[in-house]
Amino acid sequence: MGKVIAITNQKGGVGKTTTSINLAASLAKTRRRVMLIDNDPQGNATMGSGVNKQANRVTTYEVLIGLEPIEAARVPVEGGYDLVPANSQLSGAEVELIEIERRERRLRDALENVRAQYDYILIDCPPALNLLTVNALVAAQSVIIPMQCEYYALEGLTALLNTIRKIRDTLNPQLEIEGLLRTMYDPRNNLDNEVSAQLKQHFGDKLYRTVIPRNIRLAEAPSHGKPVIAYDMQSKGAQAYLALAGEMLRRGEEVVAA
Repeated sequence: MGKVIAITNQKGGVGKTTTSINLAASLAKTRRRVMLIDNDPQGNATMGSGVNKQANRVTTYEVLIGLEPIEAARVPVEGGYDLVPANSQLSGAEVELIEIERRERRLRDALENVRAQYDYILIDCPPALNLLTVNALVAAQSVIIPMQCEYYALEGLTALLNTIRKIRDTLNPQLEIEGLLRTMYDPRNNLDNEVSAQLKQHFGDKLYRTVIPRNIRLAEAPSHGKPVIAYDMQSKGAQAYLALAGEMLRRGEEVVAA
C-alpha cells in the first residue's frame, strides 16, 4: 500500500507547493509510482506540473464532494507522476463538506481504491487549517513540514504541531511527523543558521539533513510548468530535491529493517 504524506504548514510562502511538485518528480525519477494531489484552491501544484487549471476536467473538488472517483481525476504529467488537479472551484468544497457525512474522511475514503497502485501519494495542502487541510491530515500517515529558518516560522510551527496532535488524538491515531524540511536556506545568513540549530536541537532525527537552497532555477521552473529536475537537472535546486528523495527512501528502508 502506498504511503500517504501531507505536505503542510499553516504559514504561506514556505515552499509547500515547490516541495510537493519537486519531491513527487524526484521520487518518480527513482522509479517509484507517485501520485500528487493538489488540495489547494490556488491550484499552484496543478500549474507547476504543466496542467491548465481552468481546463474542463475532473478535479479534487469532484472527488471530495463524491461526484467522481479519484481515478477519473488523475492525469499523467511530464514529471513522471500522476496529478489530481485543483482550481478555485475547490473553495466551494469547504461549504459543501459541512453538510456531508464523514466530512473529515472524504479524501481518505477516496484513496482506498488507489493506494495499492502507488508507492507514494503526496498531498499539497492550503496554507490554512480548514476542512481541506483536515481531510489531508486524516488521509495521511505522516506529514512533511517545509519551513523557512526565520523567527515567525518557529511560532507557526508550534501551532501546526498542536493541530497535528489534535488530529492524532481525535481522527487519525497513526499520524506522525515524517520530517521537517528547511527551505530557501542561505548558509551565509546568521538567522538561518541560528534557527536551523534550534530545529536540530528540538527535533533531532525528524529534521532532514537535506536543505533546499534559495535557487533561481527552482523559482523559474513553475512558470514553465515543469519540476526543476525537468527544467534544469544540474541546478542546485534539482540536486537538493533528488537528495531529499534519497534521504526519504533511506529512512523508509531503515524503518522496515528495524
